Amino acid sequence: MIALTLAEIAEIVGGRLHATDGSPVVTGTVEFDTREVTAGGLFLALPGERVDGHDFAARAIASGAAGVLAGREVDAPAVIAPPVPARHAGAYVLAGDRSGEGAAVLEALAKLARHVTDRLADLTTIGITGSAGKTSTKDLIAQVLRPVGEVVAPPESFNNELGHPWTALRSTEDTRFLVLELSARGIGHIAHLCEIAPPKFGAVLNVGTAHLGEFGSREGIAQGKGELVESLPEDGVAILNADDPLVAGMASRTKAKVVLVGEHPDADVRATDIELDDQARASFTLKTARGDARVELALNGSHHVNNALVAAAIALELGATPAEVAERLGSARRVSAHRMVITDRADGVTVIDDAYNANPDSVRAALKALATISRATTPARRSWAVLGPMAEMGDDAVREHDEIGRLAVRLDISKLVVVGDAARAMHQGAHLEGSWGDESVLVPDADAATSLLLGEVRPGDVVLVKASNAYRLWRIAEALLEAGTK
Repeated sequence: MIALTLAEIAEIVGGRLHATDGSPVVTGTVEFDTREVTAGGLFLALPGERVDGHDFAARAIASGAAGVLAGREVDAPAVIAPPVPARHAGAYVLAGDRSGEGAAVLEALAKLARHVTDRLADLTTIGITGSAGKTSTKDLIAQVLRPVGEVVAPPESFNNELGHPWTALRSTEDTRFLVLELSARGIGHIAHLCEIAPPKFGAVLNVGTAHLGEFGSREGIAQGKGELVESLPEDGVAILNADDPLVAGMASRTKAKVVLVGEHPDADVRATDIELDDQARASFTLKTARGDARVELALNGSHHVNNALVAAAIALELGATPAEVAERLGSARRVSAHRMVITDRADGVTVIDDAYNANPDSVRAALKALATISRATTPARRSWAVLGPMAEMGDDAVREHDEIGRLAVRLDISKLVVVGDAARAMHQGAHLEGSWGDESVLVPDADAATSLLLGEVRPGDVVLVKASNAYRLWRIAEALLEAGTK
């Protein structure tokens, strides 16, 4: 973060100082976990379901924080051990009162992030939203832009009212690009995030059925996702997926320049001649108004083609040539954990850990990648799809899970292991589509799935593990990999 005194921060957030004259300067990072506090940092005292950050304020100061952004007054430590200056003791900025401590701190954090991003005249903020692919695309964009200047991007998918300003406050005077994911569970959420760190570029990847329970329909989801392009300035750029009619239709909702990407013939940045290798890594011809270039991705799954086109479009708008874009995309690697992580055991078993998140679109993409990899050899390898529940499907949960089970059968996946009763409709859909015998099984939990796989997986098999992150099915993938070392 840029250097600010506690007095300046208090004025920015509309708070008041407590037990400090306001002179300590915040020069480190903003953190809500005392284990991450850096010297000269700012600690966020956020109340949670199990612990209250206010109870750790003194520890944060003792760890070197210059101050605490809190929702209520907290006792300061009596003695601060060196090298923390004594004047830092009890350096609190109060953002609210007990009636709304958490909301007050988050609101103050948002105000602070807006102030910092406004102060950084050379900063270009890029926002990404969509039902699937935000994190992978964010990682691609960051890698494609890094040769041009310093990039700040969130770890994993840190994309809500806490993660968004927290990431923005990582920016300093040296930061050229701030790449942010924008997630929403209702109308107005993305608009609010755009107010925290106004984007110059906005990319909408797709409109699927993730969060269908909150929005009610795909059209409702499109309305919410489109708030990103509505927030762009006239000199901004909206990157829209030409292959998704609901996304392409957002062109009328923005005053910014519109760049269409996709395989559609009307796309401004287009992919043609797409090929997949035996690891489902895509290569394609990048076609642009400034020339063409062949791109060879090291990422697994054909869905990365559209993600790459979004990154390419942004880089091209910022002055890169098609050849430079192709080279940077080719050198990009997976960054975030549990996202199409493919590992080969010594005995030839291939484990695909894609268990960070799951919605209908991402599960379909993962199943297609599994089918591609398993059929890359002759004879084809035996394929396992270990699938858990997809969260936030609302009233469409049964239908969406049923369709995934049917797709697994249509793709000729050898074995479908459905984990948890919440995903039962996958198992039922597979049977209705034509699965028979033990081709599809329903197990109660991750432990049961692990026991089944450890007993039945044999050398040469390909195993995909995928579910919404809350179910922690990545433990199954880890158990399979550990078993391969014994």
